[in-house]
Amino acid sequence: MDVLTIDEINTRYPLRWVLIADCQTDDYQRLLTGKVLYDGETRDEVDRKLMELRPSHFAVRYTGPFPEDLVLVL
Repeated sequence: MDVLTIDEINTRYPLRWVLIADCQTDDYQRLLTGKVLYDGETRDEVDRKLMELRPSHFAVRYTGPFPEDLVLVL
């Protein structure tokens, strides 16, 4: 499994939800690199794989544009 930059992940997995392990972030916790463990069309698919694999350090990212009516809660 290759370590990829976030730009490489976005290019290789367009319009996909991706589960990323071994993440490297900058001082502002922005994702820089990681290893893609799984990609799926829906967040539910990725969440099921996350529960199966249970990586210790991970990120879940959507590689496409977010809908205008999307609400994020942090």
